[in-house]
Amino acid sequence: MDAITNRVANSALITIDLEDFYPSGNRVVLDIAPWLYEELILKEKDFRNFVSENSWEQYTNCFVALTCSADAIIPSWAYLFISSKLAPFAKVIVVGDLNLLETVLFAEIIDKIDLSLYKDKPVIIKGCSTKTIPQSAYTILVQKLQPHVKSIMYGEACSNVPLYKKIN
Repeated sequence: MDAITNRVANSALITIDLEDFYPSGNRVVLDIAPWLYEELILKEKDFRNFVSENSWEQYTNCFVALTCSADAIIPSWAYLFISSKLAPFAKVIVVGDLNLLETVLFAEIIDKIDLSLYKDKPVIIKGCSTKTIPQSAYTILVQKLQPHVKSIMYGEACSNVPLYKKIN
């Protein structure tokens, strides 16, 4: 009887799990709706006073998504003013929701990946994770890898979906 051989372990296949790159830190949604007059109108003087008097230290080392849940027109300078107060404390600040925040974080991380590790290799992008990885992160990763790798698959080594194969 032949011995069982683990072909996956013996292959040149490289697995990339975006969860391994997940940056630790608190994610915070900062909703400015309560800072508006009747949650509808931004009164500049009142808004500036509130922002200036707020305790921004509570956002130290946080990833912050600035948003407004109210159906109000917020001038661009308002988010910039808040960002100027958050900048000394927060790691990353975006205007948007948590999905956009995660997308920005992963775009920065993926941009720093050493592509020489994957040159002309078959790569599988692991699909299941316990942490929230935005779909856009996978798209960004495929775009980054494709010019350098032999092939890209998605899923697990035992059951994957082929996405790309370099034509020689």
